[in-house]
Amino acid sequence: MQAAVARGVRGSVMSWRGWPARWAMWVVARRRWIGYAVACEVVAVAVTVTGLVTGFGGPVRPVWFGALVAVGVAQAEMSRRIERLRRWMSGQTHINVTSVWYLSGAFLLPPAWVALLALVLYLHLWLRVWRNVRTRPAHRFAASTAWAMLSCFAASAVLTVGGLDNVGIDSWYGLGALVLAAAVFEVVNAGLVAAGIFLYTNSRSPADLIGTWEDNAFELATLCLGGLAALTLVWQPVLVVFVLPPLLLLHRYLLLKQQLQVAAVTDEKTGLLNTAGWHDLATREFTRARRRGQGSGFAVLMIDLDYFKRINDTYGHLTGDEVLAAVALAIERSVRQTDTVGRFGGEEFVVLLPATGGTHVLGVAERVRNTVGQLTVAVGGAVRISGLSVSVGVACYPDAGDTLDEVLRTADAALYRAKDAGRNRVSV
Repeated sequence: MQAAVARGVRGSVMSWRGWPARWAMWVVARRRWIGYAVACEVVAVAVTVTGLVTGFGGPVRPVWFGALVAVGVAQAEMSRRIERLRRWMSGQTHINVTSVWYLSGAFLLPPAWVALLALVLYLHLWLRVWRNVRTRPAHRFAASTAWAMLSCFAASAVLTVGGLDNVGIDSWYGLGALVLAAAVFEVVNAGLVAAGIFLYTNSRSPADLIGTWEDNAFELATLCLGGLAALTLVWQPVLVVFVLPPLLLLHRYLLLKQQLQVAAVTDEKTGLLNTAGWHDLATREFTRARRRGQGSGFAVLMIDLDYFKRINDTYGHLTGDEVLAAVALAIERSVRQTDTVGRFGGEEFVVLLPATGGTHVLGVAERVRNTVGQLTVAVGGAVRISGLSVSVGVACYPDAGDTLDEVLRTADAALYRAKDAGRNRVSV
């Protein structure tokens, strides 16, 4: 698992380089997501500038703003490595702990200044943590920053409009104001993020759109710590340092949980999904395809590395493992980011291609076969292994079967037809 993390960080998509016109967004993102993201970014800038110019919410207290920036940056620096690993392993939703300082800001600062606080803390995370993580390209960072700014502005604006921004935090009204700010922040942020994820991925899974119950429990815990941070900043600012240890421990716990989850579904030799992990994702895609009905489908490729036993017998099993890892990477590079590659054990791989069928899937299968055929694997500097080939079996739902298992069996039968016909070929 650590090797997979390292490979992902080293091979990160450097779409952050250059001006927005050169971002990967224009290639990988849907137009509707681009429109939504740009609209959110424009609105975030507009409300922040308007709030600053008009003085909405009253004058800023520079001490509070400076203190929140300082503790937010300090906390991010102390958990920088943890956050980088968590971000790499996260799915569509990712809960970071900066909301602790946003809630404090919503109670202590005017709306525009809370939005500026979110901007400053997100920029620091980008420069120090996220920009070298392949799952955090620049266009998604910009959108996430806008969503955080809008959520912070909304939480503080509700208190300002309701006349709760000057309520003493040591009263029941102050407690109610904190709860209201937290609720508004959470609802607005969850709505903006869920809409963005849906437009980006077209996923309807609640776990993808709003996170798991554990994700939301973690967000609730950080908001509670944010309330405690606000209390300490008002009553005894120096005590805010006592918020940091539980925050860091909570962050580390989330990392350990994610590491265990990743290890449970990851093949150790190749970094791909193992059988259980791949089958879980394939089951979800099958359920979505069946729900969408006629005209919806997916394809499965069963791939077997030809004559792999000869490599093990000639060069040893360690070299064989390196060849498997190289072939796995070649397969991943031959398919789309939305496709799912797994290892079924031995020298057999499997690929799930959502919303794919007909002649297109044959083109993908041939691309995989050609890419592997062009591989040259350098082992130990002196040994170079080339002339690799794969046999590929193709099956499409619903033509190949009414269940996922039937589609897999059909693809497996097609694979063995390819091997019986002489290997290094695609069979349907």
